[in-house]
Amino acid sequence: MSTAANTDFRRRARQSFVDLGDLAASYRPDSAPRPSGADVTPDDADDRVVADRPLDVLVVGGAGVDTTVYVPELPLPYADTYTVPPVVDRIGNTGAGVALGCRALGLRVTLVDLIGDDPQGALIRAHLAARGVDFRHAVTAAGTRRSVLLVGPDGRRTSLFDPRAVAGERLPRDLYLPALRAARHVHLSITDFSRHVYADIPVGTTTSTDLHDWDGEAEHHRDFALSSDIVFLSAARLGDRRERVMRSIAERGRASLVVCTDGAAGCHVLAAGSLRHFPALPLPAPVADTNGAGDAFVSGFLYGRLDGRPLEECVRLGAVAGAHACTVPGTHEDPIGLDALLSA
Repeated sequence: MSTAANTDFRRRARQSFVDLGDLAASYRPDSAPRPSGADVTPDDADDRVVADRPLDVLVVGGAGVDTTVYVPELPLPYADTYTVPPVVDRIGNTGAGVALGCRALGLRVTLVDLIGDDPQGALIRAHLAARGVDFRHAVTAAGTRRSVLLVGPDGRRTSLFDPRAVAGERLPRDLYLPALRAARHVHLSITDFSRHVYADIPVGTTTSTDLHDWDGEAEHHRDFALSSDIVFLSAARLGDRRERVMRSIAERGRASLVVCTDGAAGCHVLAAGSLRHFPALPLPAPVADTNGAGDAFVSGFLYGRLDGRPLEECVRLGAVAGAHACTVPGTHEDPIGLDALLSA
């Protein structure tokens, strides 16, 4: 997003600021009761307005279905046929993971997305409803996103991702605006249509994104990297450029925190110009499947952040949630609950 665009959406947000209290008060996510809330006026501090909002986290984009295949080794040598354990279809993709993880920690969550009118879309709707995630969606003719996950005996995976992307497709504004203006925090998945939501984010609402295995150069990720307050990414493709890419995100964009997860090596956090390394936590049980560990980390971190905890504690909570995710099968089947998170 250009500097001019950034300025424009902040200006428009201020113009609509007087309506923010009414919008927040009238918004009622299915997964949470409507709070009484205090009246809000434009003269109140942004922090008070945000604290009074009835929604903790709005997740934009990123629900799909994972078809998981457990294979004898990775990379998988060529053979005409492999006999494998039962192939399983489960809810997947990053937006669903963050939404489910945050909801399991007691946060009030809404997920907005485009999905297909197909069996995979029905699976997503049923799974989210059963777990109390408020899900608001529009139908795309391209169908629901799919991934085929090849998972080795050590839990590592290779993902074959079908984004079902449609050039120029957008989320309907009336689908996400009420939730957007009722949310304390917005997490934007790197689906192409999510980038257009930044322009509608009100003043005072914090944002985050996960760039996953960005190489630091691909243009698709750049708007997300430079427009978010908290940027998560993986070290997988950065090599010795990790610090340089992290500092570039902070210097060129609006991020106050850049968090780079690094698997068994832990994570690296850039805050206020200082780069710190945090070691990984030991797994609480044998590794089953590393799918969804990054999304779980984001959920635990955001819980700590929204609860007003110090950076070190946010990182620890993220690491606890990520470690738990590695010990259960599937991508987002069994996210850690709040009691387990806080007692670890």
